Amino acid sequence: MTLPRATQVSTAGHWPEHAAAGCVTLGFDDRCRRRVRLTLDNAQGDFILDLARAERLGDGDGLLLDDGRWVQVRAAREDVMDIAAAHSRDAIRIAWHLGNRHLPVQVLEAGCLRLRYDHVIEHMVIDLGGKVERKLGIFAPEPGAYDGAPAHAHGHTHDY
Repeated sequence: MTLPRATQVSTAGHWPEHAAAGCVTLGFDDRCRRRVRLTLDNAQGDFILDLARAERLGDGDGLLLDDGRWVQVRAAREDVMDIAAAHSRDAIRIAWHLGNRHLPVQVLEAGCLRLRYDHVIEHMVIDLGGKVERKLGIFAPEPGAYDGAPAHAHGHTHDY
C-alpha cells in the first residue's frame, strides 16, 4: 500500500481548515523537516511529508495530500522556559549569552524570550539577573539570519 504524500504547505489562515481530514501534532524539531513518515493524531493513519525543501511548519498550517485531503499541523506543547529581566542591560546581556551559544530563541509579544528548558541555561540566566518561568508551551523560535540562504561558513570562534 502506498501512503499518501504531503507535497504542499499552506500557512495558517490560507487553506480550507474546515476541510481538514485529520491533524498531526509535532514538536519544533519535527516541524522543520523535508521528508519523514508521520502519523495522524488518534492513529488515524500515516502519510509521508515529502517537500521539495525543508520548511518550518507552524501551528495551524495545512498540508495538502496528493489524494486531495488536507491535514492540519498542530504545534506540540514542549518543556520551555520564559525569560524576563527587570532591566534592559540584563536583558541585553542574557540575549548576548544565548546568541553566543547559538540557542534557538523565540521572542514573545511581551518582550520576553522563550527557550527549551535546560537547567544549566536556567542557572546562567538567573546569574545574569533574569527571571525564569518553566512551563509547557509552543516553541516557535526565530528563524536564523541564514534560514533560506546558502549556508555560511563558521570562520569565527566562540567563548564557551
